[in-house]
Amino acid sequence: MCGIVGYTGTGEAGRVLVEGLKKLEYRGYDSAGVALHENGRLIVTKAAGSVADLEKMLNDQYQAVRVGIGHTRWATHGPPTDLNAHPHSSASGDIVVVHNGIIENHRSLRRKLGEEAGYKFRSETDSEVLAHLIEHCYDGDLLKAVRKAMSQVDGSYALVAACTREPDRLVCARKDSPLIIGLGAGENFVASDVPALLAHTRRACVMDDGEFASLTPGKVEVSGADGKLIKKDILEINWDIEAAEKGGYDHFMLKEIMEQPVAVRETLRQRIDSASGRVDLAEFDLPPEQLRTLEKIYIIACGTAYHAGLIGKMVIEKLAGIPVEVEVASEFRYRGPLFNTNQLAIVISQSGETADTLAGLRLARSKELPVLAITNVVGSSVSREADLVLYTWAGPEIAVASTKAYVTQLVALYLVAVYLGQTRNILDPGLAAGLVKGLLGLPGQLKEVLSDENIAKIRTYCNHLVNWDNAFFIGRSLDYPVAMEGALKLKEISYIHAEACAAGELKHGPLALIEEGAPVVVLATQKAVLEKTLSNVQVVNARGGAVFAITREDFDDVERQVDSIFYLPAVNDILAPVLSVVPTQLIAYYTAVARGCSVDKPRNLAKSVTVE
Repeated sequence: MCGIVGYTGTGEAGRVLVEGLKKLEYRGYDSAGVALHENGRLIVTKAAGSVADLEKMLNDQYQAVRVGIGHTRWATHGPPTDLNAHPHSSASGDIVVVHNGIIENHRSLRRKLGEEAGYKFRSETDSEVLAHLIEHCYDGDLLKAVRKAMSQVDGSYALVAACTREPDRLVCARKDSPLIIGLGAGENFVASDVPALLAHTRRACVMDDGEFASLTPGKVEVSGADGKLIKKDILEINWDIEAAEKGGYDHFMLKEIMEQPVAVRETLRQRIDSASGRVDLAEFDLPPEQLRTLEKIYIIACGTAYHAGLIGKMVIEKLAGIPVEVEVASEFRYRGPLFNTNQLAIVISQSGETADTLAGLRLARSKELPVLAITNVVGSSVSREADLVLYTWAGPEIAVASTKAYVTQLVALYLVAVYLGQTRNILDPGLAAGLVKGLLGLPGQLKEVLSDENIAKIRTYCNHLVNWDNAFFIGRSLDYPVAMEGALKLKEISYIHAEACAAGELKHGPLALIEEGAPVVVLATQKAVLEKTLSNVQVVNARGGAVFAITREDFDDVERQVDSIFYLPAVNDILAPVLSVVPTQLIAYYTAVARGCSVDKPRNLAKSVTVE
């Protein structure tokens, strides 16, 4: 989730690149850089910080330059530093690249290029490997070198490369990461997203997976891995710039909800060995014997991350047999937790800067507990201070209300649970195989949940919900934390008071608030407690509540007992929370829109809570 811009033409390349990167800074904002062709050399200027900082460094140096590439980074491999910023240069400086995505086999390529070919690496990134690999393959034709290099690469990439020996040419490659070519008169552009193009052209073509492109000022050629040219459809883009930054969506929150299939795929990438059926967490670098003797895990988090931790508790206890306490971070250090040396702390924070979570981390470390951080931001305080870090790789999340970051936190916790269960030799191999298969299937199932037909069902339900000032979310077992997260989302952005309760607790107080037509969202995805949940639904029905059920398509006895229903794909009970939370996100979003609320920036709330 970074920003790429490339230009070849007769205009001022540096200005085009900087202005384009400003339009893409929502995609990555921890470092930025450009490489410009000047007098037979590729001059690279880059640094940690914002695009504005980069612009000051460049000053007016770029006015006469006609070709270049630029990048604004969201760190994945290596913290945001000058050396880790893009573009990356080959050993000779004759090749430069910018890259979005993840190179899964970068370690083996790094060893091969270092040990066998003598290349010296300057950064911690996976992307630098590509610059050296393309140079290693270069024999006078940059396109052929890129094609040959990428045939050796596993992973995802949107790549743009430039070479001193081909001064007006850019070469692009795409797999699982977006890349768009903008078509001009005597000039051509490439970018990772539409906003970087709109000031210069409305004509574009979208590269598909496995395609390569060669751009010169007067010509664009797109080809496949076999070198055969591909005729691309030309699109006329009619978005305004503000809409383009949101990918054509009305709000960042909706864009981020729709990005969840890709975000989950990125969280899973490199972490499952499909051949052996084992979870491989190289980041979880504790001795197996230490993991086998763990007596307790503390999960420390706030808000949405706390809800992820509640699900993590149930899953870790079931799969790994380790008792887990989930702690609201702001309470953790004040209650005097009882520590010993056979314990582990897991802290969860999207930003990695949450003040209360950091305080909990520091307390755990002061008591000599190893700390595993689950976070989305490389180089954050949490990632620096923890002993071990599991990055979610969800990409930048702009909306205050967390969606894709939450879902990727869930997936990370599932990976931890399976990894611990396998390492401790207590997880049934058949169950493990089913869970691994189920995890790999989640991106496709999330796409199903987010279909146009399903979204239409949610919008219809919101027509009822929008007229109420109170709503209820209920569920049992793993459904209960999802109910909590759904209620939180609704109150965050629609300002409707929403209460979540364990379905069995209705009779112990909340039932007094149920009146005719009152909206009640029931989560019913857990087979073991389905009949109990439906009994609670009957209690709501008897008081006139309007029940909207989120359940699985393989549960055929729910529909007749509720007013309206949303079906999820058939899924393992344990993995259901990854899917079932998505309809609750959409309910919150479309209700907030209908009420005219500020969706991305709800009142009184901030994205990162950096004060206690």
